[in-house]
Amino acid sequence: MSPARTPLRVAGCDPGTSGLDLLILEDGAVADQYRVSPQELHADASAPVRWLMERGPFALIAGPSGYGLPLVPAQDCTERERALMTLMRPDERGRGGQGISGFSALLNALCRSELPVVFLPGVIHLPTVPEHRKINRIDLGTPDKLCVAALALATRAADPTAYRACVVELGSAFTACVVIDGGRVVDGLGGTSGTCGWESGGAWDGELAYLLSPLSKRDLFTGGAASVPDAATGRRMFVESLLKAVAGLRAVTPFDEVVLSGRLLESEPDLAYQVAAALGELRDVVKLEALPGAWVKHAAQGAAVLADGLAGGRYAGVVERLRLREAAGTVLTWLCHPRAAEIRIG
Repeated sequence: MSPARTPLRVAGCDPGTSGLDLLILEDGAVADQYRVSPQELHADASAPVRWLMERGPFALIAGPSGYGLPLVPAQDCTERERALMTLMRPDERGRGGQGISGFSALLNALCRSELPVVFLPGVIHLPTVPEHRKINRIDLGTPDKLCVAALALATRAADPTAYRACVVELGSAFTACVVIDGGRVVDGLGGTSGTCGWESGGAWDGELAYLLSPLSKRDLFTGGAASVPDAATGRRMFVESLLKAVAGLRAVTPFDEVVLSGRLLESEPDLAYQVAAALGELRDVVKLEALPGAWVKHAAQGAAVLADGLAGGRYAGVVERLRLREAAGTVLTWLCHPRAAEIRIG
């Protein structure tokens, strides 16, 4: 009798603004899941590490990746690479700015552990995104947004080579759009360079940034639709900003459907309905479904899908289609501004 095969066990993480979610897959099926609030993570950044260690061993874990790295294993992650995942200026480090609190400590805990963690790329690292779309950009969609796109590819693409969609993530702070063409990510708009968010203002007016400078990291998490005194005006701003963004992306790369994801679908259902109605004038609009049995955020599910694929599991085809192993560069690689050399990270 041949020995029993060891199940392929992987995990994925999503360090969103509203908390950290983790999902474990075993042979592609949901085995366990966990959510940590921002307050809990700030109080004990090692809690997720202990939770994972108690449920191992794992073939691979897709770690919380911030702004992204091109598939760098945690044990090989340098101090500079960790800084590239958080993008904090030297004068702000250690202040625990909004959206960063607890994240750096979690990265350090994961890098110190013996867990098989790998940090995922963002949209800008992918070879399928044309270089001219990366110039003077940092955020075309952070790794968690790429994970949501991967989940859409895994659950909605009957034929990945023909799948064309715009995946819209309505996050609790930021909004992002990721364009899939032929099963490959080819374009994107990230939080602070893209459409208006619920808490974040999205694309900055350079004159406003100049007048408010020096900006802090916290400033990037403010000025969104929720901060507009008149709620109806804020919602109109949010919906119209997103409609312009999706229409602009579609003008460059046609797609067949818009896939909605994100916390606002649950926390602001009326706004989500308005978004779906507006985008429905462009293309069919669908809500991204979860993996069977999963209740954590879509990004954590997508991260687990990518971990499974990277480990040669059920979703290996998703990883191959995304050309994840060919990811390269850093989020600063494509800066061509005359002052780009002044940026000091790590």
